[in-house]
Amino acid sequence: MTPVLAPARLKVLVVDDEPPARERLRSLLAEIEAVEVVGEAINGHQALDLTHELSPDVVLIDVRMPGMDGLEAARHLNVLEQPPAVIFTTAFDEYAVDAFQAHAVGYLLKPVRKEQLSASLARAGRLTRAQLQSLAAGSGASKRSHIAARHRDGLKLIRLEEVHYFLADQKYTTVRHARGEDLIEDSLRLLESEFPAEFVRIHRNALVAVRHLERIERRADGQYLVYLRGVEAPLPVSRRMAGELKERFRI
Repeated sequence: MTPVLAPARLKVLVVDDEPPARERLRSLLAEIEAVEVVGEAINGHQALDLTHELSPDVVLIDVRMPGMDGLEAARHLNVLEQPPAVIFTTAFDEYAVDAFQAHAVGYLLKPVRKEQLSASLARAGRLTRAQLQSLAAGSGASKRSHIAARHRDGLKLIRLEEVHYFLADQKYTTVRHARGEDLIEDSLRLLESEFPAEFVRIHRNALVAVRHLERIERRADGQYLVYLRGVEAPLPVSRRMAGELKERFRI
């Protein structure tokens, strides 16, 4: 006789700045089969830290929270190598369009009802990691205002306007910014598609910030160099990218 396999348990992270809201969600989740609450967070920044630490399958997240709100957190979750499904829980219906642009699997109005929560979790449970990555990669998502980097002490958020350039090296990408350098998981292709107006590719492994572009020089041997404000050494431009760079900046 073939044994009946128990359904895989969904690991859920609950994110809300209001303790009563988190308690209600925990109570509802306790009544739903094959669900395990693996942690709680009180804002978007903490949600990102715990997602890296706990790898939840689903993140239940409020929209309005102090510091990093739920929409901004969802944009960061979307670019993870293994993104969780995101379900928004909120008292406000005006964020629905923004939520689904951030590729939410569900949008539940407070007070959240068990039937709606159960249905959204079931939908999230049917999505594979590949499908979630495909959702996150879809066009129309709002842009992030920060770049997230992993640190020994947790997650570090770098304001986009502080970034000088991104440099790809095998699996990781280095982000050079006003406060130093950090490693991030975002690929150059993803960054280029998300921020086409803010950054320009000068090499197959380099994107530079247009806002910090100081000048472009051509050496006697024909090599183009890019000089950025706040960066001491110039960056080389590949021959393939030189034409596009000249066209964009009319040099």
